[in-house]
Amino acid sequence: MDVKDEVKEILADLKQLRDELKLQLHLAKDEVREQWEPVEKKFQKFEGQAEHVGSAAKDASTDVVEAAKLLGEEVKKAFTKIRDSL
Repeated sequence: MDVKDEVKEILADLKQLRDELKLQLHLAKDEVREQWEPVEKKFQKFEGQAEHVGSAAKDASTDVVEAAKLLGEEVKKAFTKIRDSL
């Protein structure tokens, strides 16, 4: 799997998890809602990076790709933590 496909797969997984959480969020406790905003901002940052890496995968440095992957994993962990607290 090349870098572009790997980043696309991470983004697809995050979008699915995010959509599931958004459906449950309206029932969530205030504490969970407070956790949501910073994670949503990180998701949007990752989404922007994923699009950049996807469109310029051949030119993307290893550092940029690794940073995008790390951010994706961080967002995934945060989404999972929120989901588990619902």
